[in-house]
Amino acid sequence: MLTNKIFLKKTKKGSILKIVREHYLRDDISCGSECCETCTHDSKGAKLLSKPENNSVIVNTPHYIIPDSNVVFHQIDVLEDAAIQNLIILQTVLEEVKHRSAPAYKRLKDILANPAKHSYSFANEFNKDTYIERAPGEKANDRNDRAIREAGLWYQKHLSCTGITTTVVLVTNDADNRAKANLKGLTAFTIQEYIKSLKDNGSLLDKLAHVGTSMVVEKDKVQFPEHLSLAEIQKGIRTGKYLQGTFLASRENYLEANVSVHNQEKMVFLQGHANLNRAVNDDVVAIEMLPEPEWSCPSSLMLEEIEEKPDDADIEAEDAAVKRKRVPRELRQPTGRVVGIIKRNWRQYCGILQPSAVKEATRHLFMPAERRIPKIRIETRQARDLGSQRIVVAIDSWPRNSRYPQGHFVRKLGNIGDKDTENEVLLLEHDVPHCSFSEQVLSFLPKMPWTITDEDLKHRTDLRHVTICSVDPPGCTDIDDALHCRDLPNGNLEVGVHIADVSHFIRPGNALDREAASRGTTVYLVDKRIDMVPELLSSNLCSLICDVDRFAFTVIWEMTQTADIVKTSFMKSVIQSRASLTYGEAQMIIDDPKRNDEIARSLRGLNRLAKIMKQRRIDKGALTLASPEIRFHIDSETHDPIDVQAKQLLDTNSMVEEFMLLANIATAQKIQEEFPNCAVLRRHPSPPVSNFEPLMKAALSKGFKMNVSRGKDLADSLETATIPDDPYFNTMLRIMTTRCMMQAVYFCSGMIPESDFLHYGLATEIYTHFTSPIRRYSDILVHRLLAVSIGADSSYPDLLDKHRTQIVCNNLNYRHKMAQYAGRASVNLHTHLFFKNRSVDEEGYILFVRKNAVQVLIPKYGLEATLYLNSEKSKKGPPFIFNEEENTQACAGVTLKVFDRIIVQISIDRSNVQHLKLRIQLVEPVIPGFSVPPMSLKPDGDEPPAKKKKT
Repeated sequence: MLTNKIFLKKTKKGSILKIVREHYLRDDISCGSECCETCTHDSKGAKLLSKPENNSVIVNTPHYIIPDSNVVFHQIDVLEDAAIQNLIILQTVLEEVKHRSAPAYKRLKDILANPAKHSYSFANEFNKDTYIERAPGEKANDRNDRAIREAGLWYQKHLSCTGITTTVVLVTNDADNRAKANLKGLTAFTIQEYIKSLKDNGSLLDKLAHVGTSMVVEKDKVQFPEHLSLAEIQKGIRTGKYLQGTFLASRENYLEANVSVHNQEKMVFLQGHANLNRAVNDDVVAIEMLPEPEWSCPSSLMLEEIEEKPDDADIEAEDAAVKRKRVPRELRQPTGRVVGIIKRNWRQYCGILQPSAVKEATRHLFMPAERRIPKIRIETRQARDLGSQRIVVAIDSWPRNSRYPQGHFVRKLGNIGDKDTENEVLLLEHDVPHCSFSEQVLSFLPKMPWTITDEDLKHRTDLRHVTICSVDPPGCTDIDDALHCRDLPNGNLEVGVHIADVSHFIRPGNALDREAASRGTTVYLVDKRIDMVPELLSSNLCSLICDVDRFAFTVIWEMTQTADIVKTSFMKSVIQSRASLTYGEAQMIIDDPKRNDEIARSLRGLNRLAKIMKQRRIDKGALTLASPEIRFHIDSETHDPIDVQAKQLLDTNSMVEEFMLLANIATAQKIQEEFPNCAVLRRHPSPPVSNFEPLMKAALSKGFKMNVSRGKDLADSLETATIPDDPYFNTMLRIMTTRCMMQAVYFCSGMIPESDFLHYGLATEIYTHFTSPIRRYSDILVHRLLAVSIGADSSYPDLLDKHRTQIVCNNLNYRHKMAQYAGRASVNLHTHLFFKNRSVDEEGYILFVRKNAVQVLIPKYGLEATLYLNSEKSKKGPPFIFNEEENTQACAGVTLKVFDRIIVQISIDRSNVQHLKLRIQLVEPVIPGFSVPPMSLKPDGDEPPAKKKKT
């Protein structure tokens, strides 16, 4: 059957254009029920059970459930529960959810793909008996509601005609939709009515989202200003009255935030409940600037909301207490207030339950693991069981008369403190895809046993005769780079960088490629690795392990003895590495005067050239920064950390780094030359001078003036800022400088001016990532561009589409950032596990001084911790006095300032057994109320698998 719609459209030139839209209807679309013999089911069989369980006290017969779009959108957590089966998801609903939310659509598709759910997608928009036209003047939503009712009525009639007693139930929270359904004889309930009618519904009731309902009494005091409507916001943005940006909550003070305003470099500061106005981290908000006399600046307080406060608690008084009196003009920052929410970016949050003090209460506070997320009020009847669990909660709403947002329980993760549970939490919190690779993805892997064919060798340079070796951290299995250096007859040197040819195995557009693009990067945790590509590739076929033939993408330079480049060549190759060395092993070979074989000569040549190249980069203005890196020693049986040590950097670390940098720069130049509009590059923006203010102030306290006008000036200032009797001072300065930097990002060359390509930290005009394709998808894209540019592979449309490439780059930037955060969170987790039964005295250095605390860097453990001052738990002696001008804390004749060396005792604060925290106490200098008995425990252990090097 065919239906036609004809439209007449007037063109810009004034002519009339006739548009005909055809919509094909069918009479052979299956209802999907096992008990129906009338319909012809597809090859995979019917989905809906012939005798669905009747578990409801308000529906007397076995039944199927048809949810409307809003129920799917808001109550997806309920629909995902194993207890809810036999769902009929109409095409109308599927399309509407797809249009409104990609994550909800994916979850809905997962429900349909799960055979245990016995759910079916019915194409009502193409069935001749269920398709309806939109009536004149009818709203799109009203038409869709009518289409859902018509499909429900058809199912009811279709099933009864075949003599089947199974009925259908429409689940909708729209009162008008329910009333019209009931008038037509269709059974309809709200989601709340239906779930409450089910037997053993305790956990399902907890999962109900509070949409249109509130846990607070409506007459409670209004706490927050009204949000403006989207129409008012759009009008205000057009006139410049309001600004649009991303809300970024502070980790250090729950009453402060910044808004990253679109197309503005400087952020807008927000302070106080009323000005934050119910925005949650990552929301897109509209803000209004305050008059300049009302501008403020971040407080020196480290402020964390610990105690539960009632919803009608006076937030105005709290705001007044935290706001400063008239801030001096030189300290003021542009300050604003949230006037409306443009887009909520809420997600599911991991954390713990903070049970109510009221016995048998069902309303409790949820404490998110992410400090930037406010506490969430939820309703649960499982508080006793959930008290010792890590759980997942979703936000539903944030009423004006509630101090906290309202949400609902989603699921349990496991016991608090269990390592597997805590790993799951950090992966979920940082949105790291970590499920197993699907069968569809794995189907695109090479069939084993895999061998190199003569056809493969036709398009590759055979370098198996060259003495090549790899140098990596201990335990590395995903080896994606190797090197060689040998003498040439003319007195010059041939230097080669050989990179795993992952793009040979991952072809554009297939499921394996899409999965790698989605994951973006391999994530390295302390005790495990979340691979970007399946292990067959990452640790086997692509890994450049020694003594086996491997495909590579090679860059070869002819260099003079003084590291000047004479010629650069790119080629696809086949190599056989002679040795897989650790940094330590390579260093021993270089230093061993008895070793004079080809590998030793190659490493010495590389090392000598690398030193020359590094000095040239530094002379040009490249920054040498610092960050504390540590290695945990893991018990081989329990897999718990038993000792910690700082990572030692050798000459060989720098040697590998220099040649990876050189290969990345050479590749960037080549692909930009060939593809000026669609090259995948990496840039590091210059930080604004304001970013360096904490660094300059801290250095000045020791008599050093930092010049930050250019990268070269900053590098020179760092080089000269040394104190002979305090060797760690310069390291501290470099760590602080790292905090001032902007984030390096991937981008498509055709999207920004060439003047913005600069990589500030490396002091190079152009840069990319080419050297780690096993663990970075950006490098795979670069390999494809390079292969096309040298005629080694063919192009494809998406590769040359700059807009498409930029979308991929945006995802890579997000994934890279989340992977970094997940890695740090893993270090923090293992630090907590290490100190679980220990109390250790250790040397620390003061990084920042706050109004009520000092932040301390403990180099041995790569740890930054907060030493709270004047709190009841920390001391009972005389109070510390904070001097804001000099940025110091003073007590009993002892002054604490930035860069001071102190001794602290590290232990676990067990005052809250559900939420153990790392605690540090001052040991030296000795101050009344701070002395604590030292106790140290430092057993030995085995080395864990190391993190891959990152260049």
